[in-house]
Amino acid sequence: MRHLMSPLDFTTEELDKLFDLANDIEANPQKYAHACDGKILATCFYEPSTRTRLSFESAMTRLGGRVIGFSDAGSSSAAKGESVSDTIRVISCYADICAMRHPKEGAPMVASEKSGIPVINAGDGGHQHPTQTLTDLLTIRSLKGHLDNFTIGLCGDLKFGRTVHSLINALVRYDNIRFIFISPEELRVPDYIIDMLKEKHISYEEVIRLEDVMPQLDFLYMTRVQKERFFNEEDYIRLKDFYILNADKMALAKEDMLVLHPLPRVNEISVEVDNDPRAAYFKQAQYGVYVRMALILTLLDLA
Repeated sequence: MRHLMSPLDFTTEELDKLFDLANDIEANPQKYAHACDGKILATCFYEPSTRTRLSFESAMTRLGGRVIGFSDAGSSSAAKGESVSDTIRVISCYADICAMRHPKEGAPMVASEKSGIPVINAGDGGHQHPTQTLTDLLTIRSLKGHLDNFTIGLCGDLKFGRTVHSLINALVRYDNIRFIFISPEELRVPDYIIDMLKEKHISYEEVIRLEDVMPQLDFLYMTRVQKERFFNEEDYIRLKDFYILNADKMALAKEDMLVLHPLPRVNEISVEVDNDPRAAYFKQAQYGVYVRMALILTLLDLA
């Protein structure tokens, strides 16, 4: 039995197989329409989610399986004080695989140690969001044809953004990736990531102004400033609109640069950018369904 806690749980060779499967699912959906007949996915979401939860549910439904679960801690026995360990033991009696999101870092890992079924970390606090990273990698590979030799700018909340942390850790395994971190001082990428990049001799740059680096980028990965991660509302209000990507800024970029965003967006990407052919964030959401379908099949040993 295998779990997914981090993007690094899969080797790059295993990821290639996963992405090949996801691309085949995209091209031949009917081939997989009954692959999970009789199987049940439990979605255990202890904090709010739209895209991740619904994309897991869509993925399992498209595979012919069924879904049970809860969408917030208040509607589960966690409200009565039940531990994650006890919850997953019970869920293991009802389902074949579980996707868990939790506000506490490491909670899905604790669940995986007590589980009788595969557990997928669907986001734990500000720590990891591995299936979003798989989505990001599949999007890059599908739209560009490769996962090496490019410059990526990561913009916005780089301190609390679990999608950013997961993506950086995944991309450092590929050749000739250059990172440009674009954030206000208060939301800079954590020191442990900088230390890791230095140790691996990977090129990176930290800047505040997005306009200064737009012409260099092959990808721009925008993130929202996350209100739920702030202890002080004044700081959130001061920083929430620090970056707004609009048509004027897009005019500075390469003709084939692609804009990614894990969503939801608030104000950080103007709606006028949606019509730009370089805006790939809604395609990215679609790839999220394909990669989760491939992941479910892989962890259930049905691929």
